[in-house]
Amino acid sequence: MSVRAAVLSGPGDLSVEAFPDPGLGPGDAVVRMELSGICGTDKHIFSGEGHLYAGTEMEAQAAFPLIPGHENVGVIEELGRDAGRTLEFYGEPLSAGDRVVMCPDVVCGRCWYCRHGRMLWCVNARCYGVTLTCAEAPHLYGGWAERMVLRHDAFVYKVPEGMPAELAVLVEPFVVTQVLDEARGHSALGGQGFRGGDTIVVQGAGALGLIFVLRARIMGAGDIIVVDDAPERLARARGVGASHTLSLAETTAEERLGTVRELTGGRGADVVVDCAGVPAALPEGLELARKGATYIETGAFVDAGSVEINPHRHLCAKSIRLIGATNHAYTGYGPALKLLERYGDSAGFRSIITHTIPFERAEEAITTSLRPEAGKVLVEGGVS
Repeated sequence: MSVRAAVLSGPGDLSVEAFPDPGLGPGDAVVRMELSGICGTDKHIFSGEGHLYAGTEMEAQAAFPLIPGHENVGVIEELGRDAGRTLEFYGEPLSAGDRVVMCPDVVCGRCWYCRHGRMLWCVNARCYGVTLTCAEAPHLYGGWAERMVLRHDAFVYKVPEGMPAELAVLVEPFVVTQVLDEARGHSALGGQGFRGGDTIVVQGAGALGLIFVLRARIMGAGDIIVVDDAPERLARARGVGASHTLSLAETTAEERLGTVRELTGGRGADVVVDCAGVPAALPEGLELARKGATYIETGAFVDAGSVEINPHRHLCAKSIRLIGATNHAYTGYGPALKLLERYGDSAGFRSIITHTIPFERAEEAITTSLRPEAGKVLVEGGVS
């Protein structure tokens, strides 16, 4: 029996192809795909911007041909001989019918970073839907498909009983926002980090920016200010809890800076998070930050070019704590699932989902995600 999947053979080149039913090793499993989220990285790769980790030991290009989809939720359909007792990250037994999510990064466990407790920086990591090609058996290493293979060395997590797929599919980007916990850890130092009641600016109101707004709310932020150029995205940000929104199209940089300072007693924001995916957001975000603020850069996962900043003015004179966030901690999935179980419905997580489109219409799905009125766009698996 063959398995159908959407295949990206190169930038802009999407088609549906069939693959042989995968053979399983003793620690592997197959999931029937339910939903896969479209990430900003998917949009960049589709648009021909697939250069990742530029200038580092991890430097890589998108591994065409590939099956996109690294924000995945599915139901266990088949388990290798040992997988039921070995595959789940926290040691939970797995059986057919269990809903699971996964961390898309497969790490080596041998490099310096893996051996020093920072597996998320593994120099040999390969990512489902990005740097794992479908040209090699068992092929099914992405979520825009009927089925997907879970490798024995993948990090897999059982979804809490009763949590719907529409919430569980958001766990991967939600784990990305755990960097706010890192910022909170710095609050032990006077006037630094992220404390209850602090003002946060989020640059970019795409799906990740909205999830940062939601997490900031859960963590007790005061004013949450969102900056974007699309009125539809700004309206959605207000809907999930932004207290103020600033339109790039209707205000100047000076006006935005004036508003942020007015809301903060003249100081500037305590925390600024860039989710815009546009290099020019960085210098403006640093301007919006107060002295001693924390600036979190999560919007530059692919190399979209360079931008000029003034090291004295933007960093040294402001004593900025700059956190560059690439990848996310595989240990964050358990806490994120618990938070989604507790706050997912009451906080309005599902409201950020605007479209659900079958994988057979993958090109429609990704072009839809590029439109300003789109929030989180999901790709549906298609096997009943």
